[in-house]
Amino acid sequence: MAMRLNPYISFKDDARQAMEFYKSVFGGELKMNTFGEYGTEGAEANKIMHAQLETDRGFTLMGADTPEEMGHRPGSQISISLSGEDADTLRGYWEKLSAGGTVAMPLEKQMWGDEFGMCSDKFGITWMVDITQG
Repeated sequence: MAMRLNPYISFKDDARQAMEFYKSVFGGELKMNTFGEYGTEGAEANKIMHAQLETDRGFTLMGADTPEEMGHRPGSQISISLSGEDADTLRGYWEKLSAGGTVAMPLEKQMWGDEFGMCSDKFGITWMVDITQG
């Protein structure tokens, strides 16, 4: 049986917006469930308990709002890496992810021969994009 490793991002009250943003970047099918769908009432009922984005290119990205009692530290526990040879597609992802965010390292040719860049998107998530040289 095959196994997968999926990034899972914790958000503070904006999982819906973030996951919809990632859908606009990568396309695919986004499924979201709220805490209310599983019996939670009150202020957290409309927050996202689980979201999963499945893209046509085979990416899976998961996320959820962090319940108040758990506390939240945005972006401090995850970086997501995108890599491959499809330079045009990867550059397109880079442009969308870095828009409104912070570029830590511009997407440019590196000493190892690949194009590489690192940014934090507008939700504070760190992304690394590596365009491998074929």
